[in-house]
Amino acid sequence: MKKKVLPYIFLTAFLFGTMEVALKLAGSEMDSFQLTFLRFMIGGIFLIPFAVKENKKNKVRLHYKDLAWVLLLGILCIPLSMLFFQLGIMRSNASTAAVLMSVSPFFTTIFAYFILKEKISKSKIAGLLIGLIGIIFMIRPWDIQEGNTFTGVVLMILATAFFGLYSVAGKIKIEKIGIITQTCLSFIAGSLVLLVIMIFMGRPILMGILDNLMMVLYISVFVTGFGYYFYFMAIKNSNATTASMAFFIKPAIAPIFAVLILKDLLLWNTYVGIVLILSASFISLMSGKSRKA
Repeated sequence: MKKKVLPYIFLTAFLFGTMEVALKLAGSEMDSFQLTFLRFMIGGIFLIPFAVKENKKNKVRLHYKDLAWVLLLGILCIPLSMLFFQLGIMRSNASTAAVLMSVSPFFTTIFAYFILKEKISKSKIAGLLIGLIGIIFMIRPWDIQEGNTFTGVVLMILATAFFGLYSVAGKIKIEKIGIITQTCLSFIAGSLVLLVIMIFMGRPILMGILDNLMMVLYISVFVTGFGYYFYFMAIKNSNATTASMAFFIKPAIAPIFAVLILKDLLLWNTYVGIVLILSASFISLMSGKSRKA
């Protein structure tokens, strides 16, 4: 592993680790639809220069079918996954939301099996089972923790499942389109679809931005823009499996910010859930490395 990979991984983990807290704070002042739209539209625009550079380097010409595919990816990611994510955050504790979102690789494994016909090894199955147990401990269905709601948990699981589907679908044309270009275009396309939905629903679009400008910029430019950029740089200097370590570090970071800033209360089941989910993620990571070897 190159030495400069580690800073990119930890910067990604740090920025994504602050995401749920920042979104919960901003969500208390702004509409969830509006915040999701602004976050990914600005984040997508931020990635345009890097996408153009990548596109010129790879000498790729995008056709109508490619753009239609990017639109489909954008719908899966923004109006579905990320909107459910924002709505789920507002109905659950930030620490719970952060850890639940980190299990998206498990949904990715399941969708990859059915869509891409990728084989599931025994270690992957073990990771899925451990991750499932970890989710149960995080949710604590026998006595839901104060701050969490059944609706919030369902929305978070839907967000995670759709993001897993987005990740699998994204693999189909990523070699041709390019990882930064595909992410940039899908963010913008998905945001435009969400904008149309907002207009029909009469949701606010620009209202309240100036009053919450610093938070909107942090979420859009730093968490979404720089967060994904550092993630791409980690991939560029290593590989996708190594870069994904950032998503395994995040569940350990996010609850700390939730406790310090939002005063979330971490009970014993939270610690158990975090340990189990991190263990499951580690098993999945090692499984991926062994297959590549």
